[in-house]
Amino acid sequence: MSPPAKIPVTLFTGFLGSGKTTLLNRILAAPQYADSAVIINEFGAISIDHLLVATPRENMVVLESGCVCCTVQGELVDTLIDLMRQRGKNGVPAFRRVLVETTGLADPIPILEVLAAHPDIPVYYALHSVVTLVDGVNALGQLEEFRESRRQVAVADRLLISKSDLTDAQALAALETKLAELNADAPRLTIDPRTADTRLLFGAAYLGAAMVMGIPLPGGLRRFRRT
Repeated sequence: MSPPAKIPVTLFTGFLGSGKTTLLNRILAAPQYADSAVIINEFGAISIDHLLVATPRENMVVLESGCVCCTVQGELVDTLIDLMRQRGKNGVPAFRRVLVETTGLADPIPILEVLAAHPDIPVYYALHSVVTLVDGVNALGQLEEFRESRRQVAVADRLLISKSDLTDAQALAALETKLAELNADAPRLTIDPRTADTRLLFGAAYLGAAMVMGIPLPGGLRRFRRT
């Protein structure tokens, strides 16, 4: 008998003000992601009140889109295990992917290590990719000042540059150069988080990845381990 298919996990990271929450709201409204579980830091940052259908558990809600959305209460490991235990039960949809939004000040490396190397999590979940939002206006200063910002860029499998309409071509070119220094492998897309085509955010293979076994580690984590 074949082992059960692992649930792919996508990590959304990016410094404060880069547009993660706006983009997540956009994703939650897209029908192709209705079979997702979304882990966020706190509901206060997400406009979900009008989408709420039921509350299966204190920190878990089902949205009209079909997504299940929960807060991190304690360790990420506990949240992921709790989601798996509730999957398909007590009103929780049988989700086929997990989207994790970090705080703007989060160092993503410990999260990636947990997803990849924890003794229990890789049994059920497979780290699929890291999507990092970059503030087109403020990122150069943030990358200079904050180690967390540099790490968020360095581990990304896809870099999404927001607010490009609020800056000039010279500043954007300087930012592109800096991003290439930190992570030359990740594709870079200029987006508006409010209107972005969600089909382009994860790469062409993502929508079918939920049923794929043995998903490899994201390139970002492999690059980090080589440094």
